[in-house]
Amino acid sequence: MKSQEIYPELREYIEKKILPLYRNFDKAHRCEHAATVIEESLRLATHYNVDTNMVYAIAAFHDTGLCEGRETHHTASARIVKSDAFLKKLFTDEQIGIIADAVEDHRASSKQPPRTIYGKIVAEADRLIDGETIMRRTIQYGLAHYPEKSREQHFERACQHLEEKYGHKGYLRLWIPQSTNAVRLQQFREIIENKPLLLALFNRLIDEECR
Repeated sequence: MKSQEIYPELREYIEKKILPLYRNFDKAHRCEHAATVIEESLRLATHYNVDTNMVYAIAAFHDTGLCEGRETHHTASARIVKSDAFLKKLFTDEQIGIIADAVEDHRASSKQPPRTIYGKIVAEADRLIDGETIMRRTIQYGLAHYPEKSREQHFERACQHLEEKYGHKGYLRLWIPQSTNAVRLQQFREIIENKPLLLALFNRLIDEECR
């Protein structure tokens, strides 16, 4: 499906008021991450009969709830959507509800599948799998939240997290067949299972982060 043009007023609002919020989040969830999720969401949206402006808004708002902490950021993000006066000028109440649901449903650890195709698109985009990026974000989160841990402990934490989320029995689920995530996930699993290779990647990236 050919994508719609993004409303100029929506793009301006997102770029001036919403994306700057990401500057205050941890290194793994700053403006670059938001921009990547937006770009991938819009690419995936071209395969479906969906409203491009809604997809754009969902992708832009998906992590805004991090201002209230990581554990409940998905529900906080949904509340932010529902209370946003500007969105209410552009979208109907029904569309706002769909946007809020999709924002809430993006979290990888959710035990339920996204309720709509909008949620599946943005959840898939948020899971854009690149081994180096994932490891770097894992290290960044660990350094920010557990500064007292030793280098060895950070590696142990990274291994546990990667196995729990991306391993063969991990909780990560993929939703969109047009995504390249399935192939990338299998490639990353091979790295996770190769501890010397994983350690080499970890050492290189943590050295870069600690400079």
